[in-house]
Amino acid sequence: MKKDIHPKDYREVAFKDMSNDETFITRSTVATKETIEIDGKTYPLMKLEITNTSHPFFTGKQKLVDTAGRVDKFLSRYGDRKKK
Repeated sequence: MKKDIHPKDYREVAFKDMSNDETFITRSTVATKETIEIDGKTYPLMKLEITNTSHPFFTGKQKLVDTAGRVDKFLSRYGDRKKK
């Protein structure tokens, strides 16, 4: 490993999802001015707009948009193949 290329300010940081107030702690070098107290310990706070706890893909609340009715078209054309 090369010397003096790694960040010096590697510490525990609290990340907070602002859409659902979910907070998790991990190690990071992110620069932040705010702090938060969790379980009696103070951590630097980084606010996020979206995380895996609020993203539609990860929560399973993603909507399938079928604007052209492609599934219905496919089923009407090829859905009855086994019945013949």
